[in-house]
Amino acid sequence: QVQLVESGGGLVQAGDSLRLSCVASGRTSYTMGWFRQAPGKERGFVAAISSGGGSIYYADSVKGRFTVSRDNAKNTVSLQMNSLKPEDTAVYYCAARMTWSIMAVLVTTSAYDYWGQGTQVIVSS
Repeated sequence: QVQLVESGGGLVQAGDSLRLSCVASGRTSYTMGWFRQAPGKERGFVAAISSGGGSIYYADSVKGRFTVSRDNAKNTVSLQMNSLKPEDTAVYYCAARMTWSIMAVLVTTSAYDYWGQGTQVIVSS
């Protein structure tokens, strides 16, 4: 069992940066994912990182702007978000699953066993 707690969201202007964090309790050897959900839309994939940090996937919409990383000594996964756009406005969730997999699997919400409560990011134009 693992509990996930996100933090770092807020209100920023377009072009600004934010860094989200997700602290995990319990085991740390999980594949971690970041998802986001805008009002009226389905929860969508942002990024995933393997337990050791050696494998990473990004959604095309954030590639080159967002960076996912992890510090297993601190049980923390981070999402550095640069050059933010209004369309990045959403509630951001971190999620965990036991194993790494192909991207087609890791982009789906059903692939993850544990979820955090989410943190709101609002990007004004």
